Amino acid sequence: MLFKQRILDGIADGVISVAFRRWKRASVKTGSRLHTPIGLLEITSIAVVPEREITETDAVRAGFSTRGELFKEIDSFSDEGDIFRIEVIRIGADPREQLRERDEMTDAEFADLRTRLERLDKASAHGPWTVKFLCLVNEHPGLRATDLAASIGWETEKLKLNVRKLKNLGLTISLGTGYRISPRGRMVMNKLGLV
Repeated sequence: MLFKQRILDGIADGVISVAFRRWKRASVKTGSRLHTPIGLLEITSIAVVPEREITETDAVRAGFSTRGELFKEIDSFSDEGDIFRIEVIRIGADPREQLRERDEMTDAEFADLRTRLERLDKASAHGPWTVKFLCLVNEHPGLRATDLAASIGWETEKLKLNVRKLKNLGLTISLGTGYRISPRGRMVMNKLGLV
């Protein structure tokens, strides 16, 4: 579930606490946690709501001036399916940010991380990719995902998904455009003999 930056800013300020989406089936559930540029968000409730029950107050709580503006936004995502009312709060900083800054780890932590990387490689239809991607990001910091993907013959969305897996392990950092290796990622690359 994605939010525009102005909506994220409103959630961070506590002004926005609800979102509405039209889906054929919900893409989040109560208790889901979302990593965003403003930190970790939690879905506190989700329910189908009839259009007629959405009020002007709901529109304001969702970050819109009027109910009409809200429905224009809802319909821009999709015009099929039910409307879901999603209550959301910011619960804190993104834990990946602290993780990526850690540039020390025990031998046991490194062994565990290495096992996770091997699992990601084994699960891929493209074969081993984790070391290749770490080296690619290291060699081309800030390069757009489209250009990174083209350089190795991958689809952009598949590349983004896999770089996100490395980010979840604290190894990469997403920039406004492209990616870079985190301090933790640099330390792991050193331990793997990649730099």
